[in-house]
Amino acid sequence: MKILPSKYITNRKIALASVFSVLYLILRLLPTFPMVGMAGVFFSISDALAPIYGIILGPFTGPLSIAIGTFLAIGLGKPPVFLGLDFLPAFLNAMALGFLVRKKWIFTSIINLALLLIFYFHPYTLQFVNISISETNLSIPFAWMHILAFLVLLSPLSRKAVLWIKSSDAKLIWIGMLVLSFIGTFIQHLTGSILFETILGQLLNSIPYEAFRTIWTTIFWVYPIERIILIIVSSVIGSILIKSFKATNIKELMNF
Repeated sequence: MKILPSKYITNRKIALASVFSVLYLILRLLPTFPMVGMAGVFFSISDALAPIYGIILGPFTGPLSIAIGTFLAIGLGKPPVFLGLDFLPAFLNAMALGFLVRKKWIFTSIINLALLLIFYFHPYTLQFVNISISETNLSIPFAWMHILAFLVLLSPLSRKAVLWIKSSDAKLIWIGMLVLSFIGTFIQHLTGSILFETILGQLLNSIPYEAFRTIWTTIFWVYPIERIILIIVSSVIGSILIKSFKATNIKELMNF
């Protein structure tokens, strides 16, 4: 008697993952912000979906849907930027949040810390950006928002956010999504930054080492704005989906 319900739910999970893969494919083809340092290359609207995929589909089905959607987009003509590893930033975002929401906090922390260390000690990384304010020179860590997101992950706020998205209060769901999207989005940005300097700098040498200081200095002023926009979009869409799923029998598939 237990086999049929289990099989039914499994089939529904497969169907839901397929739908999310196609959705990711479609939005992967739609551009948003231009990528600094690469003429004619844009980020995709699908970047806002990664936190939602991890939270709703989990740390395995969510990333898988992202990978499938990304490769389908490449097959339909969207050129890869990172030698076919274009799926990896959103993949790790979804995986990290999938673990976090399912109380595997340590796995999320390890992923985030590893990425921070790899980025910070990468030879093509600009660790600090010098700015002048009222004749005072300041050295600001390039990854200051990434560090802040990691501290949020380590704090009780991340666990509270998990509880908030499980509540029936629409406002709490939205705030929870905001916190979780903040953590996941900067995991995604760290991954993309590492791929950017490793593949385009070290491996392909399409961007010379000397140019990275200027590129990172420009990105320093741009990335907080574009990431905040993505976080807000993810939070709005995610909170609406979670609230809608809870009102239907689809809530069985969220498993958090």
